[in-house]
Amino acid sequence: MGTSEAPATPSFALWLPTTLLLCSSCWAGQLQGVIVDSRDGSPIAARLYIEDGRGESFFAQSAHPAGSAVTYSKRRSADSVEIHTTLSAHPFLAELPHGSYTITAERGKEYLPSTREVLVEEGSTEIKIELRRWVRMAEHGWYSGETHVHRSMDELPNLLMAEDLNVALPLTYWVTAAGTPPGQGDKNSPPAQPRVLEVDPLHVIYPMNTEYEIFTVGGERHTLGAVFALNHRSVLDRGAPPVAPIADQVHGEGGLLELDKHNWPWSMMLVPVMDVDLYELTNNHIWQAPFYFREFGEEPADYMNVDRTDNGLTEEGWIDFTFQNYYLLLNCGFRLRPTAGTASGVHPVPLGFGRVYVHLGAKFSYDGWIEGLNDGRSFVTTGPMLDVRVNGRLSGRPFQQRQGEDGTYRLSGWIRSARPLARIEVVAAGSVIHRFTPENRIDSAGGYLNAIEQQFSFGSSTWLAVRCYERTEEGRLRFAHSAPFHIDVAGIPLRPGREEVDYLLSRVQSELERHRGVLPESAIAEYEHALEVYRNLEVAPQ
Repeated sequence: MGTSEAPATPSFALWLPTTLLLCSSCWAGQLQGVIVDSRDGSPIAARLYIEDGRGESFFAQSAHPAGSAVTYSKRRSADSVEIHTTLSAHPFLAELPHGSYTITAERGKEYLPSTREVLVEEGSTEIKIELRRWVRMAEHGWYSGETHVHRSMDELPNLLMAEDLNVALPLTYWVTAAGTPPGQGDKNSPPAQPRVLEVDPLHVIYPMNTEYEIFTVGGERHTLGAVFALNHRSVLDRGAPPVAPIADQVHGEGGLLELDKHNWPWSMMLVPVMDVDLYELTNNHIWQAPFYFREFGEEPADYMNVDRTDNGLTEEGWIDFTFQNYYLLLNCGFRLRPTAGTASGVHPVPLGFGRVYVHLGAKFSYDGWIEGLNDGRSFVTTGPMLDVRVNGRLSGRPFQQRQGEDGTYRLSGWIRSARPLARIEVVAAGSVIHRFTPENRIDSAGGYLNAIEQQFSFGSSTWLAVRCYERTEEGRLRFAHSAPFHIDVAGIPLRPGREEVDYLLSRVQSELERHRGVLPESAIAEYEHALEVYRNLEVAPQ
């Protein structure tokens, strides 16, 4: 998929079609604008919000024959709303009633948003919006992607450029009924081919991906949950459950399995039975719009002590639950690699609001990105950016340490953010072992820089990760979280706590009882196998 290059100069007279110029007096008022990179004034693709004083939103359109505009409007509540237009790198226009408007332009994560107040009167009002890039992660070898995408193939070329998202894996096959093969899915997109589609050399789409999101069994409501098959090579020919044969086919084709939300009813069974590869460390309940899903799915364990109110989980409680569930799986020996998804297309959230960055070095390729994602050379973010190493190495390949040695590990790197960081924490085996005091030095590019360096010693197997948090002006939490660095000490394995194993057992046992007489015996056997795996885990001494 190629894209047309925009002219080098943002001249409205050159770019606006003749018919629009002749008819500009037909409307009450017309806003004509262009969004440019502040560094050199070149037009860039971006996401645009137009809102009047009453909170009503308006769409824009492209003002160039080669341009494109994709409108998006999703609402979950009066507050949880996402209404915007993503625009190609061409001028735009919007037909608006006379009045004052707040115009906001954003572009992915690496540019600072820009907001303008504009008065639209009779005739034409022109604006130029400059976006300033505060970090350039590709210069450091990092490339972004999202693995939970529900936008149409027709929209994605526009969206990838507007959100500056390097890789998108749309779930073109989507089935919601138990036993139904994905080729017969009730929410499928047009048939996909197993090939990479280039928007440009740095922005690509791989369309052969599948979501099993099972809500009905035998035509009756009986929710199981969701799991994704990514990067496979053929249309999957098995319905779920059982799920183990699906895992065999996906892995046999070089694909990856991704756990959707950790608290779907079946999620903790899937991990040992399917040998799940990826965990959504930022998932599709984390939006730019206010948090909505306060009472979704299975409850967190009491020992997690996550934040909640009488209305259910808070947004910070949900993030904490997501993290702690990941940590307990790591402690049990399941080395899932982190990823990120929004389900943009279903929820009120822009594509790539939560995204995963994968380190490739100087050269970008889709195959290299997938390989890095699977290796765990990654971090996830809803805002800040990370580049951290242990003993000079990226996350992914584990460290090997001999028994009896007291291994020394030097954590170093940097965190950049658009806002001052509130917290920087080092987590090992699920516990915070160090907190850095953020310095928040102002970076020349317009963001904030925190350098980190600390030395740790471990005498037994563990894992190490960095997480950080910033606050928005509204008090919302944005975060970044590195993939874990695994440290394997011979003869001294990492063991989970009793409360962690008990939580897994209770999750699977309750589902096993709920499914008896409903699911086939082959599926019941998978729950029994998961129970056996969890029962056989060696627990850390109290």
